[in-house]
Amino acid sequence: MKVSGKVFKYGDNIDTDVIIPARFLTTADPELLKVHCMEDLDSNFVNEVSQGDIIVAGKNFGCGSSREHAPVAIKASGISCVIAEDFARIFYRNSINMGLPILECKEAVEGIDKGDEVEVDFEEGLIVDKTKDLVFKAKPFPPFIQKIIDAGGLVEYTKGNA
Repeated sequence: MKVSGKVFKYGDNIDTDVIIPARFLTTADPELLKVHCMEDLDSNFVNEVSQGDIIVAGKNFGCGSSREHAPVAIKASGISCVIAEDFARIFYRNSINMGLPILECKEAVEGIDKGDEVEVDFEEGLIVDKTKDLVFKAKPFPPFIQKIIDAGGLVEYTKGNA
């Protein structure tokens, strides 16, 4: 599977309280969460994000509280993939469970800038910065994890394989 979109770029230690502030955790509805995604960090995010866009961030993305609301809000906002140098362990697992594709690639984080057009091939782990004509290689997910993501998350995967 391939996705492409423009990049929203953030730094290190983007925590779940910034991804979806705690004051909006009175609901688990993705449609309500997406309108507050990233608002404390990037007030224009919700107005500028389009279906297929990509977040690129530094180290320890998704640190902090172990809430599933964070990957749900990101996915519902239209983001097709998050690329980071590395992810907080619980965010990594929650992203897979929610069907949000994530890739770790330090070189891509260093080489890609805000607004670049990027294409990601999940099966190969290729990240292509179409703006700068650069190619980066991330480790692709094993096939069984890719099936979970392709199904839209662990619950949907389980429904389809019961």
